[in-house]
Amino acid sequence: MDVEETGKLESLDPDMLQLQEVSPFALKSSPYVAEELFSQWLSLPDTSRLVKSLLADAKAGVPFSALENPTNTNALSINPLPSLFPAGSTPPLSPRSSSGSPRTTKQRTSPSSLGSPLKLVRDPVREIIPQFYFKNGRPPPNEMKEHFLFQVDNRFHSHLDGLQLLEFKSFTKEICKLPSFFSTALFRKIDVSFTGTITRDQFIDYWIRSNMLAMDLPTRIYTILKQPHRTYLVQDDFKPILRELLSSHPGLEFLHSTPEFQERYAETVIHRIFYYMNRSGNGRLTLRELKRGNLIDAMLHVDEEEDINKVLRYFSYEHFYVIYCKFWELDTDHDFFIDRENLIKYGNHSLTYRIVDRIFSQVPRKFSSKVEGKMNYEDFVHFILAEEDKSSEPSLEYWFRCIDLDGNGVLTPNEMLFFYEEQLHRMECMAQEPVLFEDILCQLVDMIGPENEGYITLRDVKSSKLSGNVFNILFNLNKFIAFETRDPFLIRQEREDPNMTEWDRFAHREYIRLSMEEDGEDMSNASGDVWEESLEAPF
Repeated sequence: MDVEETGKLESLDPDMLQLQEVSPFALKSSPYVAEELFSQWLSLPDTSRLVKSLLADAKAGVPFSALENPTNTNALSINPLPSLFPAGSTPPLSPRSSSGSPRTTKQRTSPSSLGSPLKLVRDPVREIIPQFYFKNGRPPPNEMKEHFLFQVDNRFHSHLDGLQLLEFKSFTKEICKLPSFFSTALFRKIDVSFTGTITRDQFIDYWIRSNMLAMDLPTRIYTILKQPHRTYLVQDDFKPILRELLSSHPGLEFLHSTPEFQERYAETVIHRIFYYMNRSGNGRLTLRELKRGNLIDAMLHVDEEEDINKVLRYFSYEHFYVIYCKFWELDTDHDFFIDRENLIKYGNHSLTYRIVDRIFSQVPRKFSSKVEGKMNYEDFVHFILAEEDKSSEPSLEYWFRCIDLDGNGVLTPNEMLFFYEEQLHRMECMAQEPVLFEDILCQLVDMIGPENEGYITLRDVKSSKLSGNVFNILFNLNKFIAFETRDPFLIRQEREDPNMTEWDRFAHREYIRLSMEEDGEDMSNASGDVWEESLEAPF
């Protein structure tokens, strides 16, 4: 190399020749830089001496250790690799972060000397996590507990020997914040020895030990009703509170002389509860299902309302009367069972044979009846609630399963045609102008508005307010004709009270009709008696 080139090289940074420290990315992106630096390094005199020394060591069989302990004294003792620049001629580097430069040789200061938070890693502080799960619920605050105990002490102050069942009724409602007809069920939970009285200590032990004070009302009711070995409610669990309701509610006093109808009323209320609340249909009512429904509000309502018929949810006696009379009309032999031929007469023969067959195939719901080919009273309650209130989700699920012949979760045009064919035939027999299925299918799709026009899912059915009319078109001829004619009386009735459900309106109409029929029979019987007396008088 000439002197001119050497002078230019003296301005280079000697650290840049440490190729092992250059990043692979820099070499790949600019390979010519490494080649140029390598050729310059080979031209240095020190490099020539180093190479010759290494060749001599190799010929003599000396192991290669150029980087750690050079054996040749001609090699540099300070740096194993010769520098391109004389000492002291290196320009200063630009300021860099001490953590990012691979050439930084400064010794880091220890974390302890700087008070670094890294010291917490070596000496961690124990953090106590507060308890967030309680098997029986979060304990109540002390103030709530003290206030509750003060109320209890005031009640038991004049009853040191304990409270009897009649005295415990007001205690249940005012102190425990439960419906008054829960007093017997709660009394039995506490008085496990059947002594007939409950002392203060017994009540406090049960209420505080069970953490009832911290529970919400649905959980409290669920805990009182269920059996200790179960995690769900069955129908029998509701019988004690209904017996007390029947014996104490002023709106049900007239049933005291007819125990058989008291039992039927209680059964009807329980069947209605499980129809709406037990959505899984397995006869096991869970706490989650209890909280999702409106049963608790209905219980509080019936406890305050003296007119039982104003409590439309579950407890109305008029609703029970309609259901029972409808069943009694169809059960011609009064064996308390209904077969196919009985059910086909429902609603003045409004249903098709095909839909009745689907019902008795137990596809929409497995019968609780143990008699083959017959439904019992509970099965009929589920049927009539589903038939007369097609706006509710249990009803939509019930009829969707009926129409879904292959059980694949969708309704296809062929499945709907299967049921509508009988409707079409019935219209022809009644001299009604038949509506072709092609036109009906377009109408059904417009009413439902499915995501896919090729089929209808249960989600599509639940999202439409006209789904009930869709089912009526397929298998209920009377309601289909009423929908087509748009009965102005029904439209006006819906507008007058939009809060009433289809079932509420149906039950109200039927109760009026049935009561008028009964009054007419009474009047005819009375007039017949007078006529007979007049005939017998001359004799």
